[in-house]
Amino acid sequence: MELFVSEGNPHCLKVLSALEVTGVQCAVHYVNHEERVVPFLSRPALPALLLPSGEYLFSPNAICRYLFEVNGQESSEHSNQWLEWDATDLQPALLQALHVAVLQGKGSEVFQVLQGPVNVLDQSLSKGNLPYLTGEAVSVADIVLWAALYPVLSDSSLALGEYKFVKAWFDRVAAIHSCQSAAQKVLQGKGLQGLKSYLQRQPAPQSSQCRDTEPCNINLVECADEGGECVVSEKDVEAAALTWSKNLNADPLATDKRHPILPQEGKRNVLVTSALPYVNNVPHLGNIIGCVLSADVFSRYGRLRGWNLLYICGTDEYGTATENKAREEGLTPQRICDKYHAVHSSIYDWFQIDFDFFGRTTTQKQTEIAQDIFWRLHKNEFLVEDTVDQLRCEACQRFLADRFVEGICPYCRYPEARGDQCDKCGRLINAVELKEPQCKVCKQTPVIRSSKHLFLDLPKLETQLEEWLEETTSTGDWTANAKQITRSWVRDGLKPRCITRDLQWGTPVPHPDFKEKVFYVWFDAPIGYLSITANYTDKWEKWWKNPHQVELYNFMAKDNVPFHSVVFPCSLLGAKDNYTLVNHLIATEYLNYEDTKFSKSRGVGVFGDMAKDTGIPSDVWRFYLLYVRPEGQDSAFSWADMALKNNSELLNNLGNFINRAGMFVTKFFEGCVPVMELQQEDKKLLAVVGWELQQYIQLMDRVKIRDALKHILNISRHGNQYIQVNEPWKKIKGEDTERQRAGTVTGVSVNISCLLSVMLLPYMPTVSQTIRDQLNAPQSCISTMLHGTFVCALKAGHRIGTVSPLFQKLEVDQIEALKKRFGGQQKSAQNTGSPQPATVPAPAVPAAEVVTTNEVDPEKAKQLTQAVAEQGDKVRELKAQKAEKAVITAEVAKLLDLKKQLALAEGKSSEPVPQKGKKK
Repeated sequence: MELFVSEGNPHCLKVLSALEVTGVQCAVHYVNHEERVVPFLSRPALPALLLPSGEYLFSPNAICRYLFEVNGQESSEHSNQWLEWDATDLQPALLQALHVAVLQGKGSEVFQVLQGPVNVLDQSLSKGNLPYLTGEAVSVADIVLWAALYPVLSDSSLALGEYKFVKAWFDRVAAIHSCQSAAQKVLQGKGLQGLKSYLQRQPAPQSSQCRDTEPCNINLVECADEGGECVVSEKDVEAAALTWSKNLNADPLATDKRHPILPQEGKRNVLVTSALPYVNNVPHLGNIIGCVLSADVFSRYGRLRGWNLLYICGTDEYGTATENKAREEGLTPQRICDKYHAVHSSIYDWFQIDFDFFGRTTTQKQTEIAQDIFWRLHKNEFLVEDTVDQLRCEACQRFLADRFVEGICPYCRYPEARGDQCDKCGRLINAVELKEPQCKVCKQTPVIRSSKHLFLDLPKLETQLEEWLEETTSTGDWTANAKQITRSWVRDGLKPRCITRDLQWGTPVPHPDFKEKVFYVWFDAPIGYLSITANYTDKWEKWWKNPHQVELYNFMAKDNVPFHSVVFPCSLLGAKDNYTLVNHLIATEYLNYEDTKFSKSRGVGVFGDMAKDTGIPSDVWRFYLLYVRPEGQDSAFSWADMALKNNSELLNNLGNFINRAGMFVTKFFEGCVPVMELQQEDKKLLAVVGWELQQYIQLMDRVKIRDALKHILNISRHGNQYIQVNEPWKKIKGEDTERQRAGTVTGVSVNISCLLSVMLLPYMPTVSQTIRDQLNAPQSCISTMLHGTFVCALKAGHRIGTVSPLFQKLEVDQIEALKKRFGGQQKSAQNTGSPQPATVPAPAVPAAEVVTTNEVDPEKAKQLTQAVAEQGDKVRELKAQKAEKAVITAEVAKLLDLKKQLALAEGKSSEPVPQKGKKK
């Protein structure tokens, strides 16, 4: 392992302390703050831990937890809760405190900023009567929090008040020599000033400024998108109270769609597409969050805002991948498309993806529209002819598409590189560059032959493209990675792009000189948005040839960006038919699975059809995937983290608040919302909740879906604190004034619950409806989002329904069982019980039927080829799961025997062939 750190970085103090305390063997490299250590991140991320597997950890707390686990100290649930608290509560306040103390020289204000978190820590330590946070011994939680607080708690010049329990705990951890050693290495004995260089390179924590000069005495709230704080003025407070008192505006908001949805004059007409998923396999969690789920959340939100919105998607069904899958399963390409289109539809239904129309590309409309665009490009002279060298299999009598050929990677020597890319090193490959290439169908060695193809003349369209990009990227919401990837393509100079392929399964090229060819998938597939819309309504051109009236949002993962920002727009610009081009291009980074990557070809990770089998509701899956949505950088799905977020954020925070509010109405006020007489404290809460609502709307308008979710959770945190401070369960037993106070707190709380139900609708539609059903909320409460104001929706006397818990705890043993079951490499349906496997097992070949002579037997060779592939997958799976050596050895022996049998069936020598590129 290799650990990369920088001096003066407070996050590096955490991991160095953990490394020194655990004694794990690891090489440590000191680099500067701007060093980009993690190759797939667009910005520096330190500390970073390079694992033996080649993967990176770059979350300080995750690195600390990993080091303790390597040392045999598993993190307890209590430790994980402290790590979560550090990341969500302590760090924002600490960053503000360090900025104030080091860069502004206002050490006297540090106490004010850190008072809340330090108070929480002190109270917890006082109740536990234990020397450390989680028990009698030092845990990862102690090291992380001690290192986080070290810069301020070790500085005697900062007046932090008398927190005797925190001080005693801090001194106990500080007495550990390893911790002091790590602090010396990071701060170099300079104390707080040792952080100055690092802090100067960080964006300053920003806060909303009061419009009045008098500060409000309210709790500070983290602003998720800017790292700032919520500070509301007295005018804000009075305005919030006035808004609250108004009647709920029952503007008509269409809740039932009337199809077909078409653009309307005077309305905001929004067309949403998500990248068309390949039909040839089952989508995994990364596919779902990167495209369809993100687009679904934004579409649901847009409808709440009253936009006239159409959400279109469908399966991408042409191309090599489909032909390859058909060969693997022994079906025709059309039957493969029919089978997996149904699989996709079923998965998206379970995830509650609310398409207006989910179509497919194997339709007559696709052929008509694609060929029309082709002929327009041809007429406008934006197509050129050229010859290219390709691999041709003489045995199969055809040119081999990228995925029909495998060989040794010319860069890393990986023996199973595809004709377009190496799965091991990730490099793009031209098939003719492969060493020792083989046809995947017959295993024969192909030869290089030239073939004539058509190219889209991108250089000729470059000026038009740049003019359009300048306008759309400056006026639309393009994610940073979308802009960066597009700029890099244009900056490097555009080259003609081949739009034809020597395949059988695809949209036919209508030109007589190329009648044996089909369109390349990346020319053809984006046209699927148009053809799918055309299958939805014959008035499809009102959406797709109406750029002045329609806003187009494209959702995708970052690897799809250049085809949507360069190739497809150039096709439409060159066609010169007034096409609607993308205004807002929303691209996510990658979602990894635990400490590895999802892979369709190798079945690594949880796939969509398997999520249902876990017993975890789809709303919880939606919540967690959106919580870790890779908006600015890659993120990872983690079973442990999913359980933590469910138990802390959904169960203990959101669910706890909504359930308590409703139960108080039922238990104390006979099911009717009590009379509310607002005091200043209540009005301040209304102002803060209103501010959170505005932040949510602003972020959602800019498609910052993950960040917006944090403001929902902030509101329920405010609500829990409000209830806890006012203790209505006690006041209800007191005098009239106290009973009135209990009623006000209950009424305000249940109205906040109603607001939360609306804000949750895009994220958790079933939970949202359940809350509104329990509260018997009027349909007009939906208009909250239309106007962006917090109004009293449940007036005094309103009768609510039956209240019950919204969420269930995910237990440790349940999560451990799921983690073990899925284990980083997904098994076939035979092992998981899922209806459609991620990889289809090859038929078993009975030993008695194995060919034992040197006579060629094509049928047996075909069966054995499938058996070898399946056994190879099994061996890789066992290695990935770190199975016992004896088990792996036995399965490798079976693989070698199958290969020997295959050689016999193909008429080759039965002598074992030396394995090339064997993995270490």
